[in-house]
Amino acid sequence: MASHNESIIREPLMTGKDITYAKITNDILLPVENKPNKAWWIGFTVSSLGALLWVVSISYTFWFGLGAWGLNKTVGWAWDITGFVWWVGIGHAGTLISAVLLIFRQNWRNSINRSAEAMTIFAVICAATYIVAHMGRPWLFYFTLPLPNQYGSLWVNWNSALMMDVFAISTYFSVSLLFWYTGLLPDIASIRDRATGLRRRIYSILSFGWTGSLKTWQRFETVSLILAGISTPLVLSVHTIVSFDFATSLVPGWHTTIFPPYFVAGAIFSGFAMVQTLLLVTRKVLGLENYITMFHVESMNKIILLTGSIVGVAYITEFFIAWYSGVEYEQYAFINRATGPYWWAYWSMMSCNVISPQLFWSKTLRTSIKFSWFLSIIVNIGMWFERFVIIVTSLHRDYIPSSWAMFYPTWVDVSVFIGSIGLFFTMFLLFVRVLPSVAIAEVKLLLKTSSEQAKKKLINENHLDPAEVEYYKESLTKFDSIDTADYEKV
Repeated sequence: MASHNESIIREPLMTGKDITYAKITNDILLPVENKPNKAWWIGFTVSSLGALLWVVSISYTFWFGLGAWGLNKTVGWAWDITGFVWWVGIGHAGTLISAVLLIFRQNWRNSINRSAEAMTIFAVICAATYIVAHMGRPWLFYFTLPLPNQYGSLWVNWNSALMMDVFAISTYFSVSLLFWYTGLLPDIASIRDRATGLRRRIYSILSFGWTGSLKTWQRFETVSLILAGISTPLVLSVHTIVSFDFATSLVPGWHTTIFPPYFVAGAIFSGFAMVQTLLLVTRKVLGLENYITMFHVESMNKIILLTGSIVGVAYITEFFIAWYSGVEYEQYAFINRATGPYWWAYWSMMSCNVISPQLFWSKTLRTSIKFSWFLSIIVNIGMWFERFVIIVTSLHRDYIPSSWAMFYPTWVDVSVFIGSIGLFFTMFLLFVRVLPSVAIAEVKLLLKTSSEQAKKKLINENHLDPAEVEYYKESLTKFDSIDTADYEKV
């Protein structure tokens, strides 16, 4: 436990009065140890219906083949690869929050990393379902693995970016799952010690014999840092390799060197937006306002603003390079995006991804719960349109006008996508019911230094600069979990 005092001008990472270690445990484990409330049941019912739709549409695809989708000879990739890239992008924020912010010792990650890591796992699962479904013969998916020749001829093209995808995403999923579960061990042990009967036996197995000894904590910290070091390059490499699916081709609109950094920025952009979508609802429904504070919301909005601006610069750069290249096919590909039959998708993308995040320059909007949640959904809609624009508009009009074709999604295309969202939320809602959505052990590290309670103790000791105290009090006005009347006489 850190013994130093944090600067008073830093906003608190935990709010509330009379917070103790026991109260932190009780508050965070309340949704796990008690029956779910009405809001959880409503959300679970709706998401389960979506998951059922996914099962039906995927089963229909497996039975009748890819002809059930709206693909044609010209547009061979459409909603399937759009959904795949969209889900992989959403999965990036979890590892960024867990690994990169841990290495840089950013304590504001402590309250949001658990849910973000779980979101990563579920998003990658949803992305993988698209790849398996798109194989045509999904029962032969193991052909993508480096198997001995006794299993038959190796049909895969080892020079293909699609094979790089298999290894990059499987590695990313494995490391993220290990990182997430390792962080869960002390919290699972806390549930185990409070549980009885069958639940105690289950959580005992899941806790891997965690004792909480000094040696155990030392190993836990060491393993966490090692996994963070492994995960950090994965944040950059995975979506870089996903971008190679397009950048290594010769299709106008795809063959561009800006794709790797552009895709990584877009992945973090959409990932943080989805974290906002989930956590703003979670903190309200599960009563976690004291632990997921306005400081966390504003910090994530700042990252959305930054990455959204990077994506906007990438869009402009694409147009400039197309013009500067002097290649008429490349120029037409981008003109067609903005003015062709899919112009509505392009301008929806620009509005959602470039224009709307700039509203976060306003502190009032940046610290508004309702506006932040609304804009997080807008961003993810825009990022889906971005992937659709890149894929479909680059394919539907190629070098030969006689082969031009429009893509129209079938009910199966739409159902698979909506169903994957239902599947994602079903897994997330089950997660918050059986495991703590906030890292108990990591949040407890903030109590003595970064909580509102610790800050108030510093003020009461009367050894601070009055100007700094006033600055701190003014910063509390944006917090929806702090009663500013308590500070009027301070």
